[in-house]
Amino acid sequence: MRGMTRGPARDGASGASRGAGGVENGFPARRPVSTVTVMELKVSTLAERPEMLERVVGMANTWPEFVVQDLVGNAHYGRIAHELPEYVQFAEDERGEVVAHAYSVPFALAVEGRGRLPVRGWDQVLVWAFADLRGGTRPDTVSAISVVIAPHAQGGGLSARMLSAMRDNARAHGFGEVVAPVRPSAKHLEPHTPIEEYARRVRPDGLPHDPWLRVHARAGATIDSVAPASMTVAGSLEQWRDWTGLPFDTAGDIEVPGALVPVRCEPERDHAVYVEPNVWMRHPL
Repeated sequence: MRGMTRGPARDGASGASRGAGGVENGFPARRPVSTVTVMELKVSTLAERPEMLERVVGMANTWPEFVVQDLVGNAHYGRIAHELPEYVQFAEDERGEVVAHAYSVPFALAVEGRGRLPVRGWDQVLVWAFADLRGGTRPDTVSAISVVIAPHAQGGGLSARMLSAMRDNARAHGFGEVVAPVRPSAKHLEPHTPIEEYARRVRPDGLPHDPWLRVHARAGATIDSVAPASMTVAGSLEQWRDWTGLPFDTAGDIEVPGALVPVRCEPERDHAVYVEPNVWMRHPL
């Protein structure tokens, strides 16, 4: 869950998920932390307040440029606000400014060919959700997609508040579980640590070492599995230079700020690819 899930968002929010940007995702805020507090927020859905669409989708974020170049995400993420507005929640401060939003999607997990949370994580659950919507398949689960906090409002605990609102929304729609392909918010500090090892690391109090995993755990979630290929970004070396400002002229693994794992660079093919792992967490409601 950013936040994809992409996010994600990242305490931080991919993907809940990316999980999906601007997310309390382990990336430094670009503006000072505001005095927004949880008690001052009003949380609504876009279904309730459709006039807020442009302000919600236009809210500033701090995602690294390469993160938003995932083709699956680009094809589906923007559809959520238009086609599933009841699963887009946003928070306004006392001035009416949008300071956070949370995206989720309903999908069918207990159907033939699925049954288990997918190894392709964030990308796959987006594909499933919109295939189910198009085909009229009844959903049985909600997946978190992102929790995003406006840059000036980060650091005030809004990610936990929005995650709670997402859970409450799923419960109100009759679901018994929320799942989240979580983008660990501090994993980018250890790009060479295997995700399986990182995800299972705990503090002396038994809570996850990672801040965003810890927010989910405090909300009642448990780790289900790792999604080793949750999001994929591929491009030419010139594209990667534009996205990152790095030379991308050496073959092998390239460490990129904000990336959870190194980017594989192949100059002889004019190609580099980033395959992001996430951690599936399950929230019984």
